[in-house]
Amino acid sequence: MAIPNTRNTFKEHCLMRLGKPVIDINVDPDQVEDRIDEALQFFNQYHYDGTERVYLKHLITAADVTRGKANDTAVTATDIDGSTTADWVEQKNWIPVPQNISAVVKVFPITDSNFSNIFDTKYQLRLNDLYNFTNTSIVHYQMTMMHLDFLDHILVGETPIRFNQHQNRLYLDADWGSHFTEGEYIIIEAFRNLDESTYVDIWNDIHLKKYCTALIKKQWGANLIKFNGITMLGGVTLNGEQLFNDATDELNKLEEEIQLAYELPPMFALG
Repeated sequence: MAIPNTRNTFKEHCLMRLGKPVIDINVDPDQVEDRIDEALQFFNQYHYDGTERVYLKHLITAADVTRGKANDTAVTATDIDGSTTADWVEQKNWIPVPQNISAVVKVFPITDSNFSNIFDTKYQLRLNDLYNFTNTSIVHYQMTMMHLDFLDHILVGETPIRFNQHQNRLYLDADWGSHFTEGEYIIIEAFRNLDESTYVDIWNDIHLKKYCTALIKKQWGANLIKFNGITMLGGVTLNGEQLFNDATDELNKLEEEIQLAYELPPMFALG
């Protein structure tokens, strides 16, 4: 069989690994599709080849600024004896992000320190200290830039961010009235799940093929468990429990291997 490069050829590849067409695989087509989706979800979540590092930019709109300065619906809290209440509100300081974004690592600093003019410190350093790279040391320049970056970090700070992939929202905890202006861009560093319809080579990944095959095998065993021990025509005896247990062991080994050897460090993908 040819190398799988579509969802259908991938499905046929997994079924053939289980014995099709020599053996009748007692799994409904909808169950197979569900197991493929489950395998892709696991692959995107735990295998570094299932995601890609991207840099995305977003143009701040008037609607973004208006929403960022507004408050969400107030929630009233009551103490244990019910005699005291307090209203709590959360600012709507978020921007929607694409659903295939699994993690946001950072938002590039929102500052005007990169804008150069004749009165800018960086401009003056480059003008006076780096006019000739052939006989000028850049060590002093590098140390000065590091010191300026440290001062910017201490005095200005970075914009705190919060992100959860199930919300599809990037929270920017800043003063939206002064930090964000309509027509400006923000740039984020993020991880995005690979689109299997675009990057078709994902269907030929050895771990994805093994994992999906084991999932279908487990489903096959689960379907046959209730017929366990029944003798079919020709004297064949079904043993769904054995299929189920074998597939479970295979999945456990694969999950351990992928998470230990191919998963990115958890803190690496946290913003």
